[in-house]
Amino acid sequence: MTNLTNEEIWRAVLSEMEMALSKASFVTWFKNTKIISKENGQVVISVPNGFVKEWVQNKFNKQIFQCLKQVDDQIREINYVVGNPFIKAPDSKILAREIPLEQIQETVSDGDLDPKTNLNKKYTLDNFVVGSNNELAHAAGLAVVKDIGRVYNPLFVYGGVGLGKTHLLQGIANKILKESPDKKILYIPTEKMVSELIEGIKNKTIEDIKMRYAQKDVLIVDDVQFLAAKESTQDIFFATFNNLYNRNKQIILSSDRPPRALSAIEERLKSRFEGGMIADIGIPNYETRLAILKMKMKSKPISLPDEILQYIATNIQKNIRELEGALNRIIAVIDLTGREPNLKDAEKLLKAYVQASYRKTSAQTIIKTVCDFYGISLNELLKKSRKTFLVKPRQIAMYLLREDTKASFPDIGSRLGGKDHSTVIHAYRKIIEEVDNNEGMKQEINLIRERIYNKV
Repeated sequence: MTNLTNEEIWRAVLSEMEMALSKASFVTWFKNTKIISKENGQVVISVPNGFVKEWVQNKFNKQIFQCLKQVDDQIREINYVVGNPFIKAPDSKILAREIPLEQIQETVSDGDLDPKTNLNKKYTLDNFVVGSNNELAHAAGLAVVKDIGRVYNPLFVYGGVGLGKTHLLQGIANKILKESPDKKILYIPTEKMVSELIEGIKNKTIEDIKMRYAQKDVLIVDDVQFLAAKESTQDIFFATFNNLYNRNKQIILSSDRPPRALSAIEERLKSRFEGGMIADIGIPNYETRLAILKMKMKSKPISLPDEILQYIATNIQKNIRELEGALNRIIAVIDLTGREPNLKDAEKLLKAYVQASYRKTSAQTIIKTVCDFYGISLNELLKKSRKTFLVKPRQIAMYLLREDTKASFPDIGSRLGGKDHSTVIHAYRKIIEEVDNNEGMKQEINLIRERIYNKV
């Protein structure tokens, strides 16, 4: 049984969820949430409204339960409620002032958010660290600022989780606001847009919502992969996109993969996405990681020896969010103990982070990740169909199984529906050749690998 308070338990859960989600998604679904009761193995979590309750319950309940069990293994059940039914406010309304988000690792606080634009003031291009992994995307963003709606429209930025897409998008928007304060800008995560559209259809206010989007000079939609499989919202988004584009209004989009890999997005939308500038953000190299850590330290009230920052940059390689997590773990210990750790202390504190960075993957993880990435089922991957949308994922799975698990060709064939080893060899050589000669394929493989190694 843990002795932690409800607030401390929930803060631990929020830290884990923030690591697993994009910053935009985290704020959208976990802002103004808290544990309001924990008794006899039952936890009651308060959320701000019914839609968030339904979404969190359906999408994140399993992850939340696992996080809670790590903190307190006596927990057996989770219930979600809107507001706090245990507190009656004088005006009979439910109070929903919950955990201040500034207490959570690098989270957006209410004071940082512009309610008109949804932009976080902390995200600027000045504190966005440019490296070889993101210089094209950054340069494209600067070009957009200089000639809004007329160059690189739309601007489509893609890359894995935790690599800085949201920071770049909002940094571009904040610079536009600074240089052109009359511009009407809206930044919105796709999940939030989808929820607005669904509510609009339900409440017959959809025309008002469409009008609100159409009045913007700059529309920024984060994580457009979440438009997948939502036909009605894709229709509305397509119409909104065309409306803005035809009037030279700037559209900026982000995704975890390039447009052509968005298998559940309609072809007409993918065609629009590909009509402007497509720029990727990759994994930062050592120099960039170290520069990011030093930039983060500028906003901290303490300093750390260079050897500790170098150790973090050397050993935490997956993404920027993990870098921040490692840095914040060190800083939290300083806050608690009042003593600055040395390198040996840092190595002990970050042992779990470092071990996670060097974990090996499994064949099951590779196969599942490939299926998820291309939006196909395991049965589709395993069957003998020669349809292009199945052949490519199957060959990539074969390539990754060979490269990343060193499995034999016969074993790979056996795992993928009993394919002959000669078929596997052909697929392996074909993908090697494409990776060498096709930058798009190379980037696609890298994105899949990022997903694989963020799961293990």
